Order: sequence, then structure tokens, then C-alpha cells
Amino acid sequence: MKAIIQNTSQIKAPARKTQISWWVPVGLIFLSIIPLIFGALRLNELASGAEITPDNARFFASPSPVVIHIIASAVYALLGALQFVGRLWQRGSKWHRWVGRFLVPVGLLVGLSGVWMTVFYPPPEGASNLLYAFRLLFGTGMVLSIILGYLAILRKDVDQHLAWMTRAYALGLGAGTQVFTGMVGALIFGTPNEFQNALLNGAAWVINLAVAEWSIRKDSIKQTRTVQM
Repeated sequence: MKAIIQNTSQIKAPARKTQISWWVPVGLIFLSIIPLIFGALRLNELASGAEITPDNARFFASPSPVVIHIIASAVYALLGALQFVGRLWQRGSKWHRWVGRFLVPVGLLVGLSGVWMTVFYPPPEGASNLLYAFRLLFGTGMVLSIILGYLAILRKDVDQHLAWMTRAYALGLGAGTQVFTGMVGALIFGTPNEFQNALLNGAAWVINLAVAEWSIRKDSIKQTRTVQM
């Protein structure tokens, strides 16, 4: 932890940067709102014993994975957004460390439950194999990113830790961006078919990863310039 403090203390961010950084979690939480609402509706559906249909039968047959996924996703999205506030991980703050320790297993629950549902839940009729592959790929990618980020901080490699955890969070927030890619798809295709829907879902994960990589590269360049000054 001493190495982390020494590393972060070298970054002499101006006061304005700290103020602007609060807009980051606000935007991330906003992006999570619609998936969180749908998750809450799904939990209510399961708890109230709603009518079983072909679309929800798999959830009623085995509710535990979807319940775990929804609750863990809500916690990961909301608390994880606050991990990007610079003030909370600067010198003297224990927030980032303690919340991070909690979010590692929570994030793994999100990724692993998502992969479990993809593999073991019977797919909806006519579902695209491409969407199945995307969910496996990006769900596994989220799990691996969290593990690599955790191993990096054990080595006291702060830069790699932040990079991998940023990628993991970007993948975990895929459902939020899928709302917007779905809206764009509706404007372009009308009602997308299963293949088009898979492409739109995959595009959301790719967009999130692209933004994450841009953020990682930008912060790396800023830190290099600060150290050289």
C-alpha cells in the first residue's frame, strides 16, 4: 500500500480536475439506471410469482443465478462508479482500498453468473449463436480483467491495476450502453432481427472497451508528463 501512496502522490492534479472527476461517476451511474430498473422489475417478477411465459420460464426454473447477477450488478455498477473519483483514492483515503476489496468478489459474481446463465440457461427460441459467443467472450473477459487487476495490485503495480479494473468495469457496464445501441438499431433497422440484435449488443461492449482504453491511455500520458515536469 505504501507504494500505491507514493505513486499517487506524484500526480499533482489541479483542483479543477478533482471537481470534474465527480461528473464521471454521475455519468456512469446514469448509464446504469435503465438496466438497474429492468433488473428490479425482474426481481419483482420472480418474487411476486408472475405468469410464466416462454421468455421468463428459464428464470423461474432456476432463479438463483439471475438473482445473484442482478443484485451483484447493481452493487458493482453503483459502488464501482465511485472508484473513479480521484479524491477517494488519493493520499489519506481508505475508501478505494476497502471498497475495492469488496468489489473484487462482487465483480467476479457478476461475470461468472453471466457466463453461467449463458452456458446453462436454455436460449430463447431463435436466439443468435453470435450473441451467445459475445456473452461468453466479454463475460470471460470481465472475469479475467478483475483477476489481472487484483494480481497487479498485489505486485504494487498501480498503473496496471487501474487499467485492468477500468476494463472490467467497462465490460460490466455493457448493458447500459446496449440500451443506446438498441435505440440506434431501432432507428436504422426498425425491429432488428436476431443477428442484428447480436451485433448491436456486441457493439456496446466494443464501445465501452474503446472508451476505457482511451481513458487509460490519456491518464498514462498525463502522468508521464507530470513526472517529467
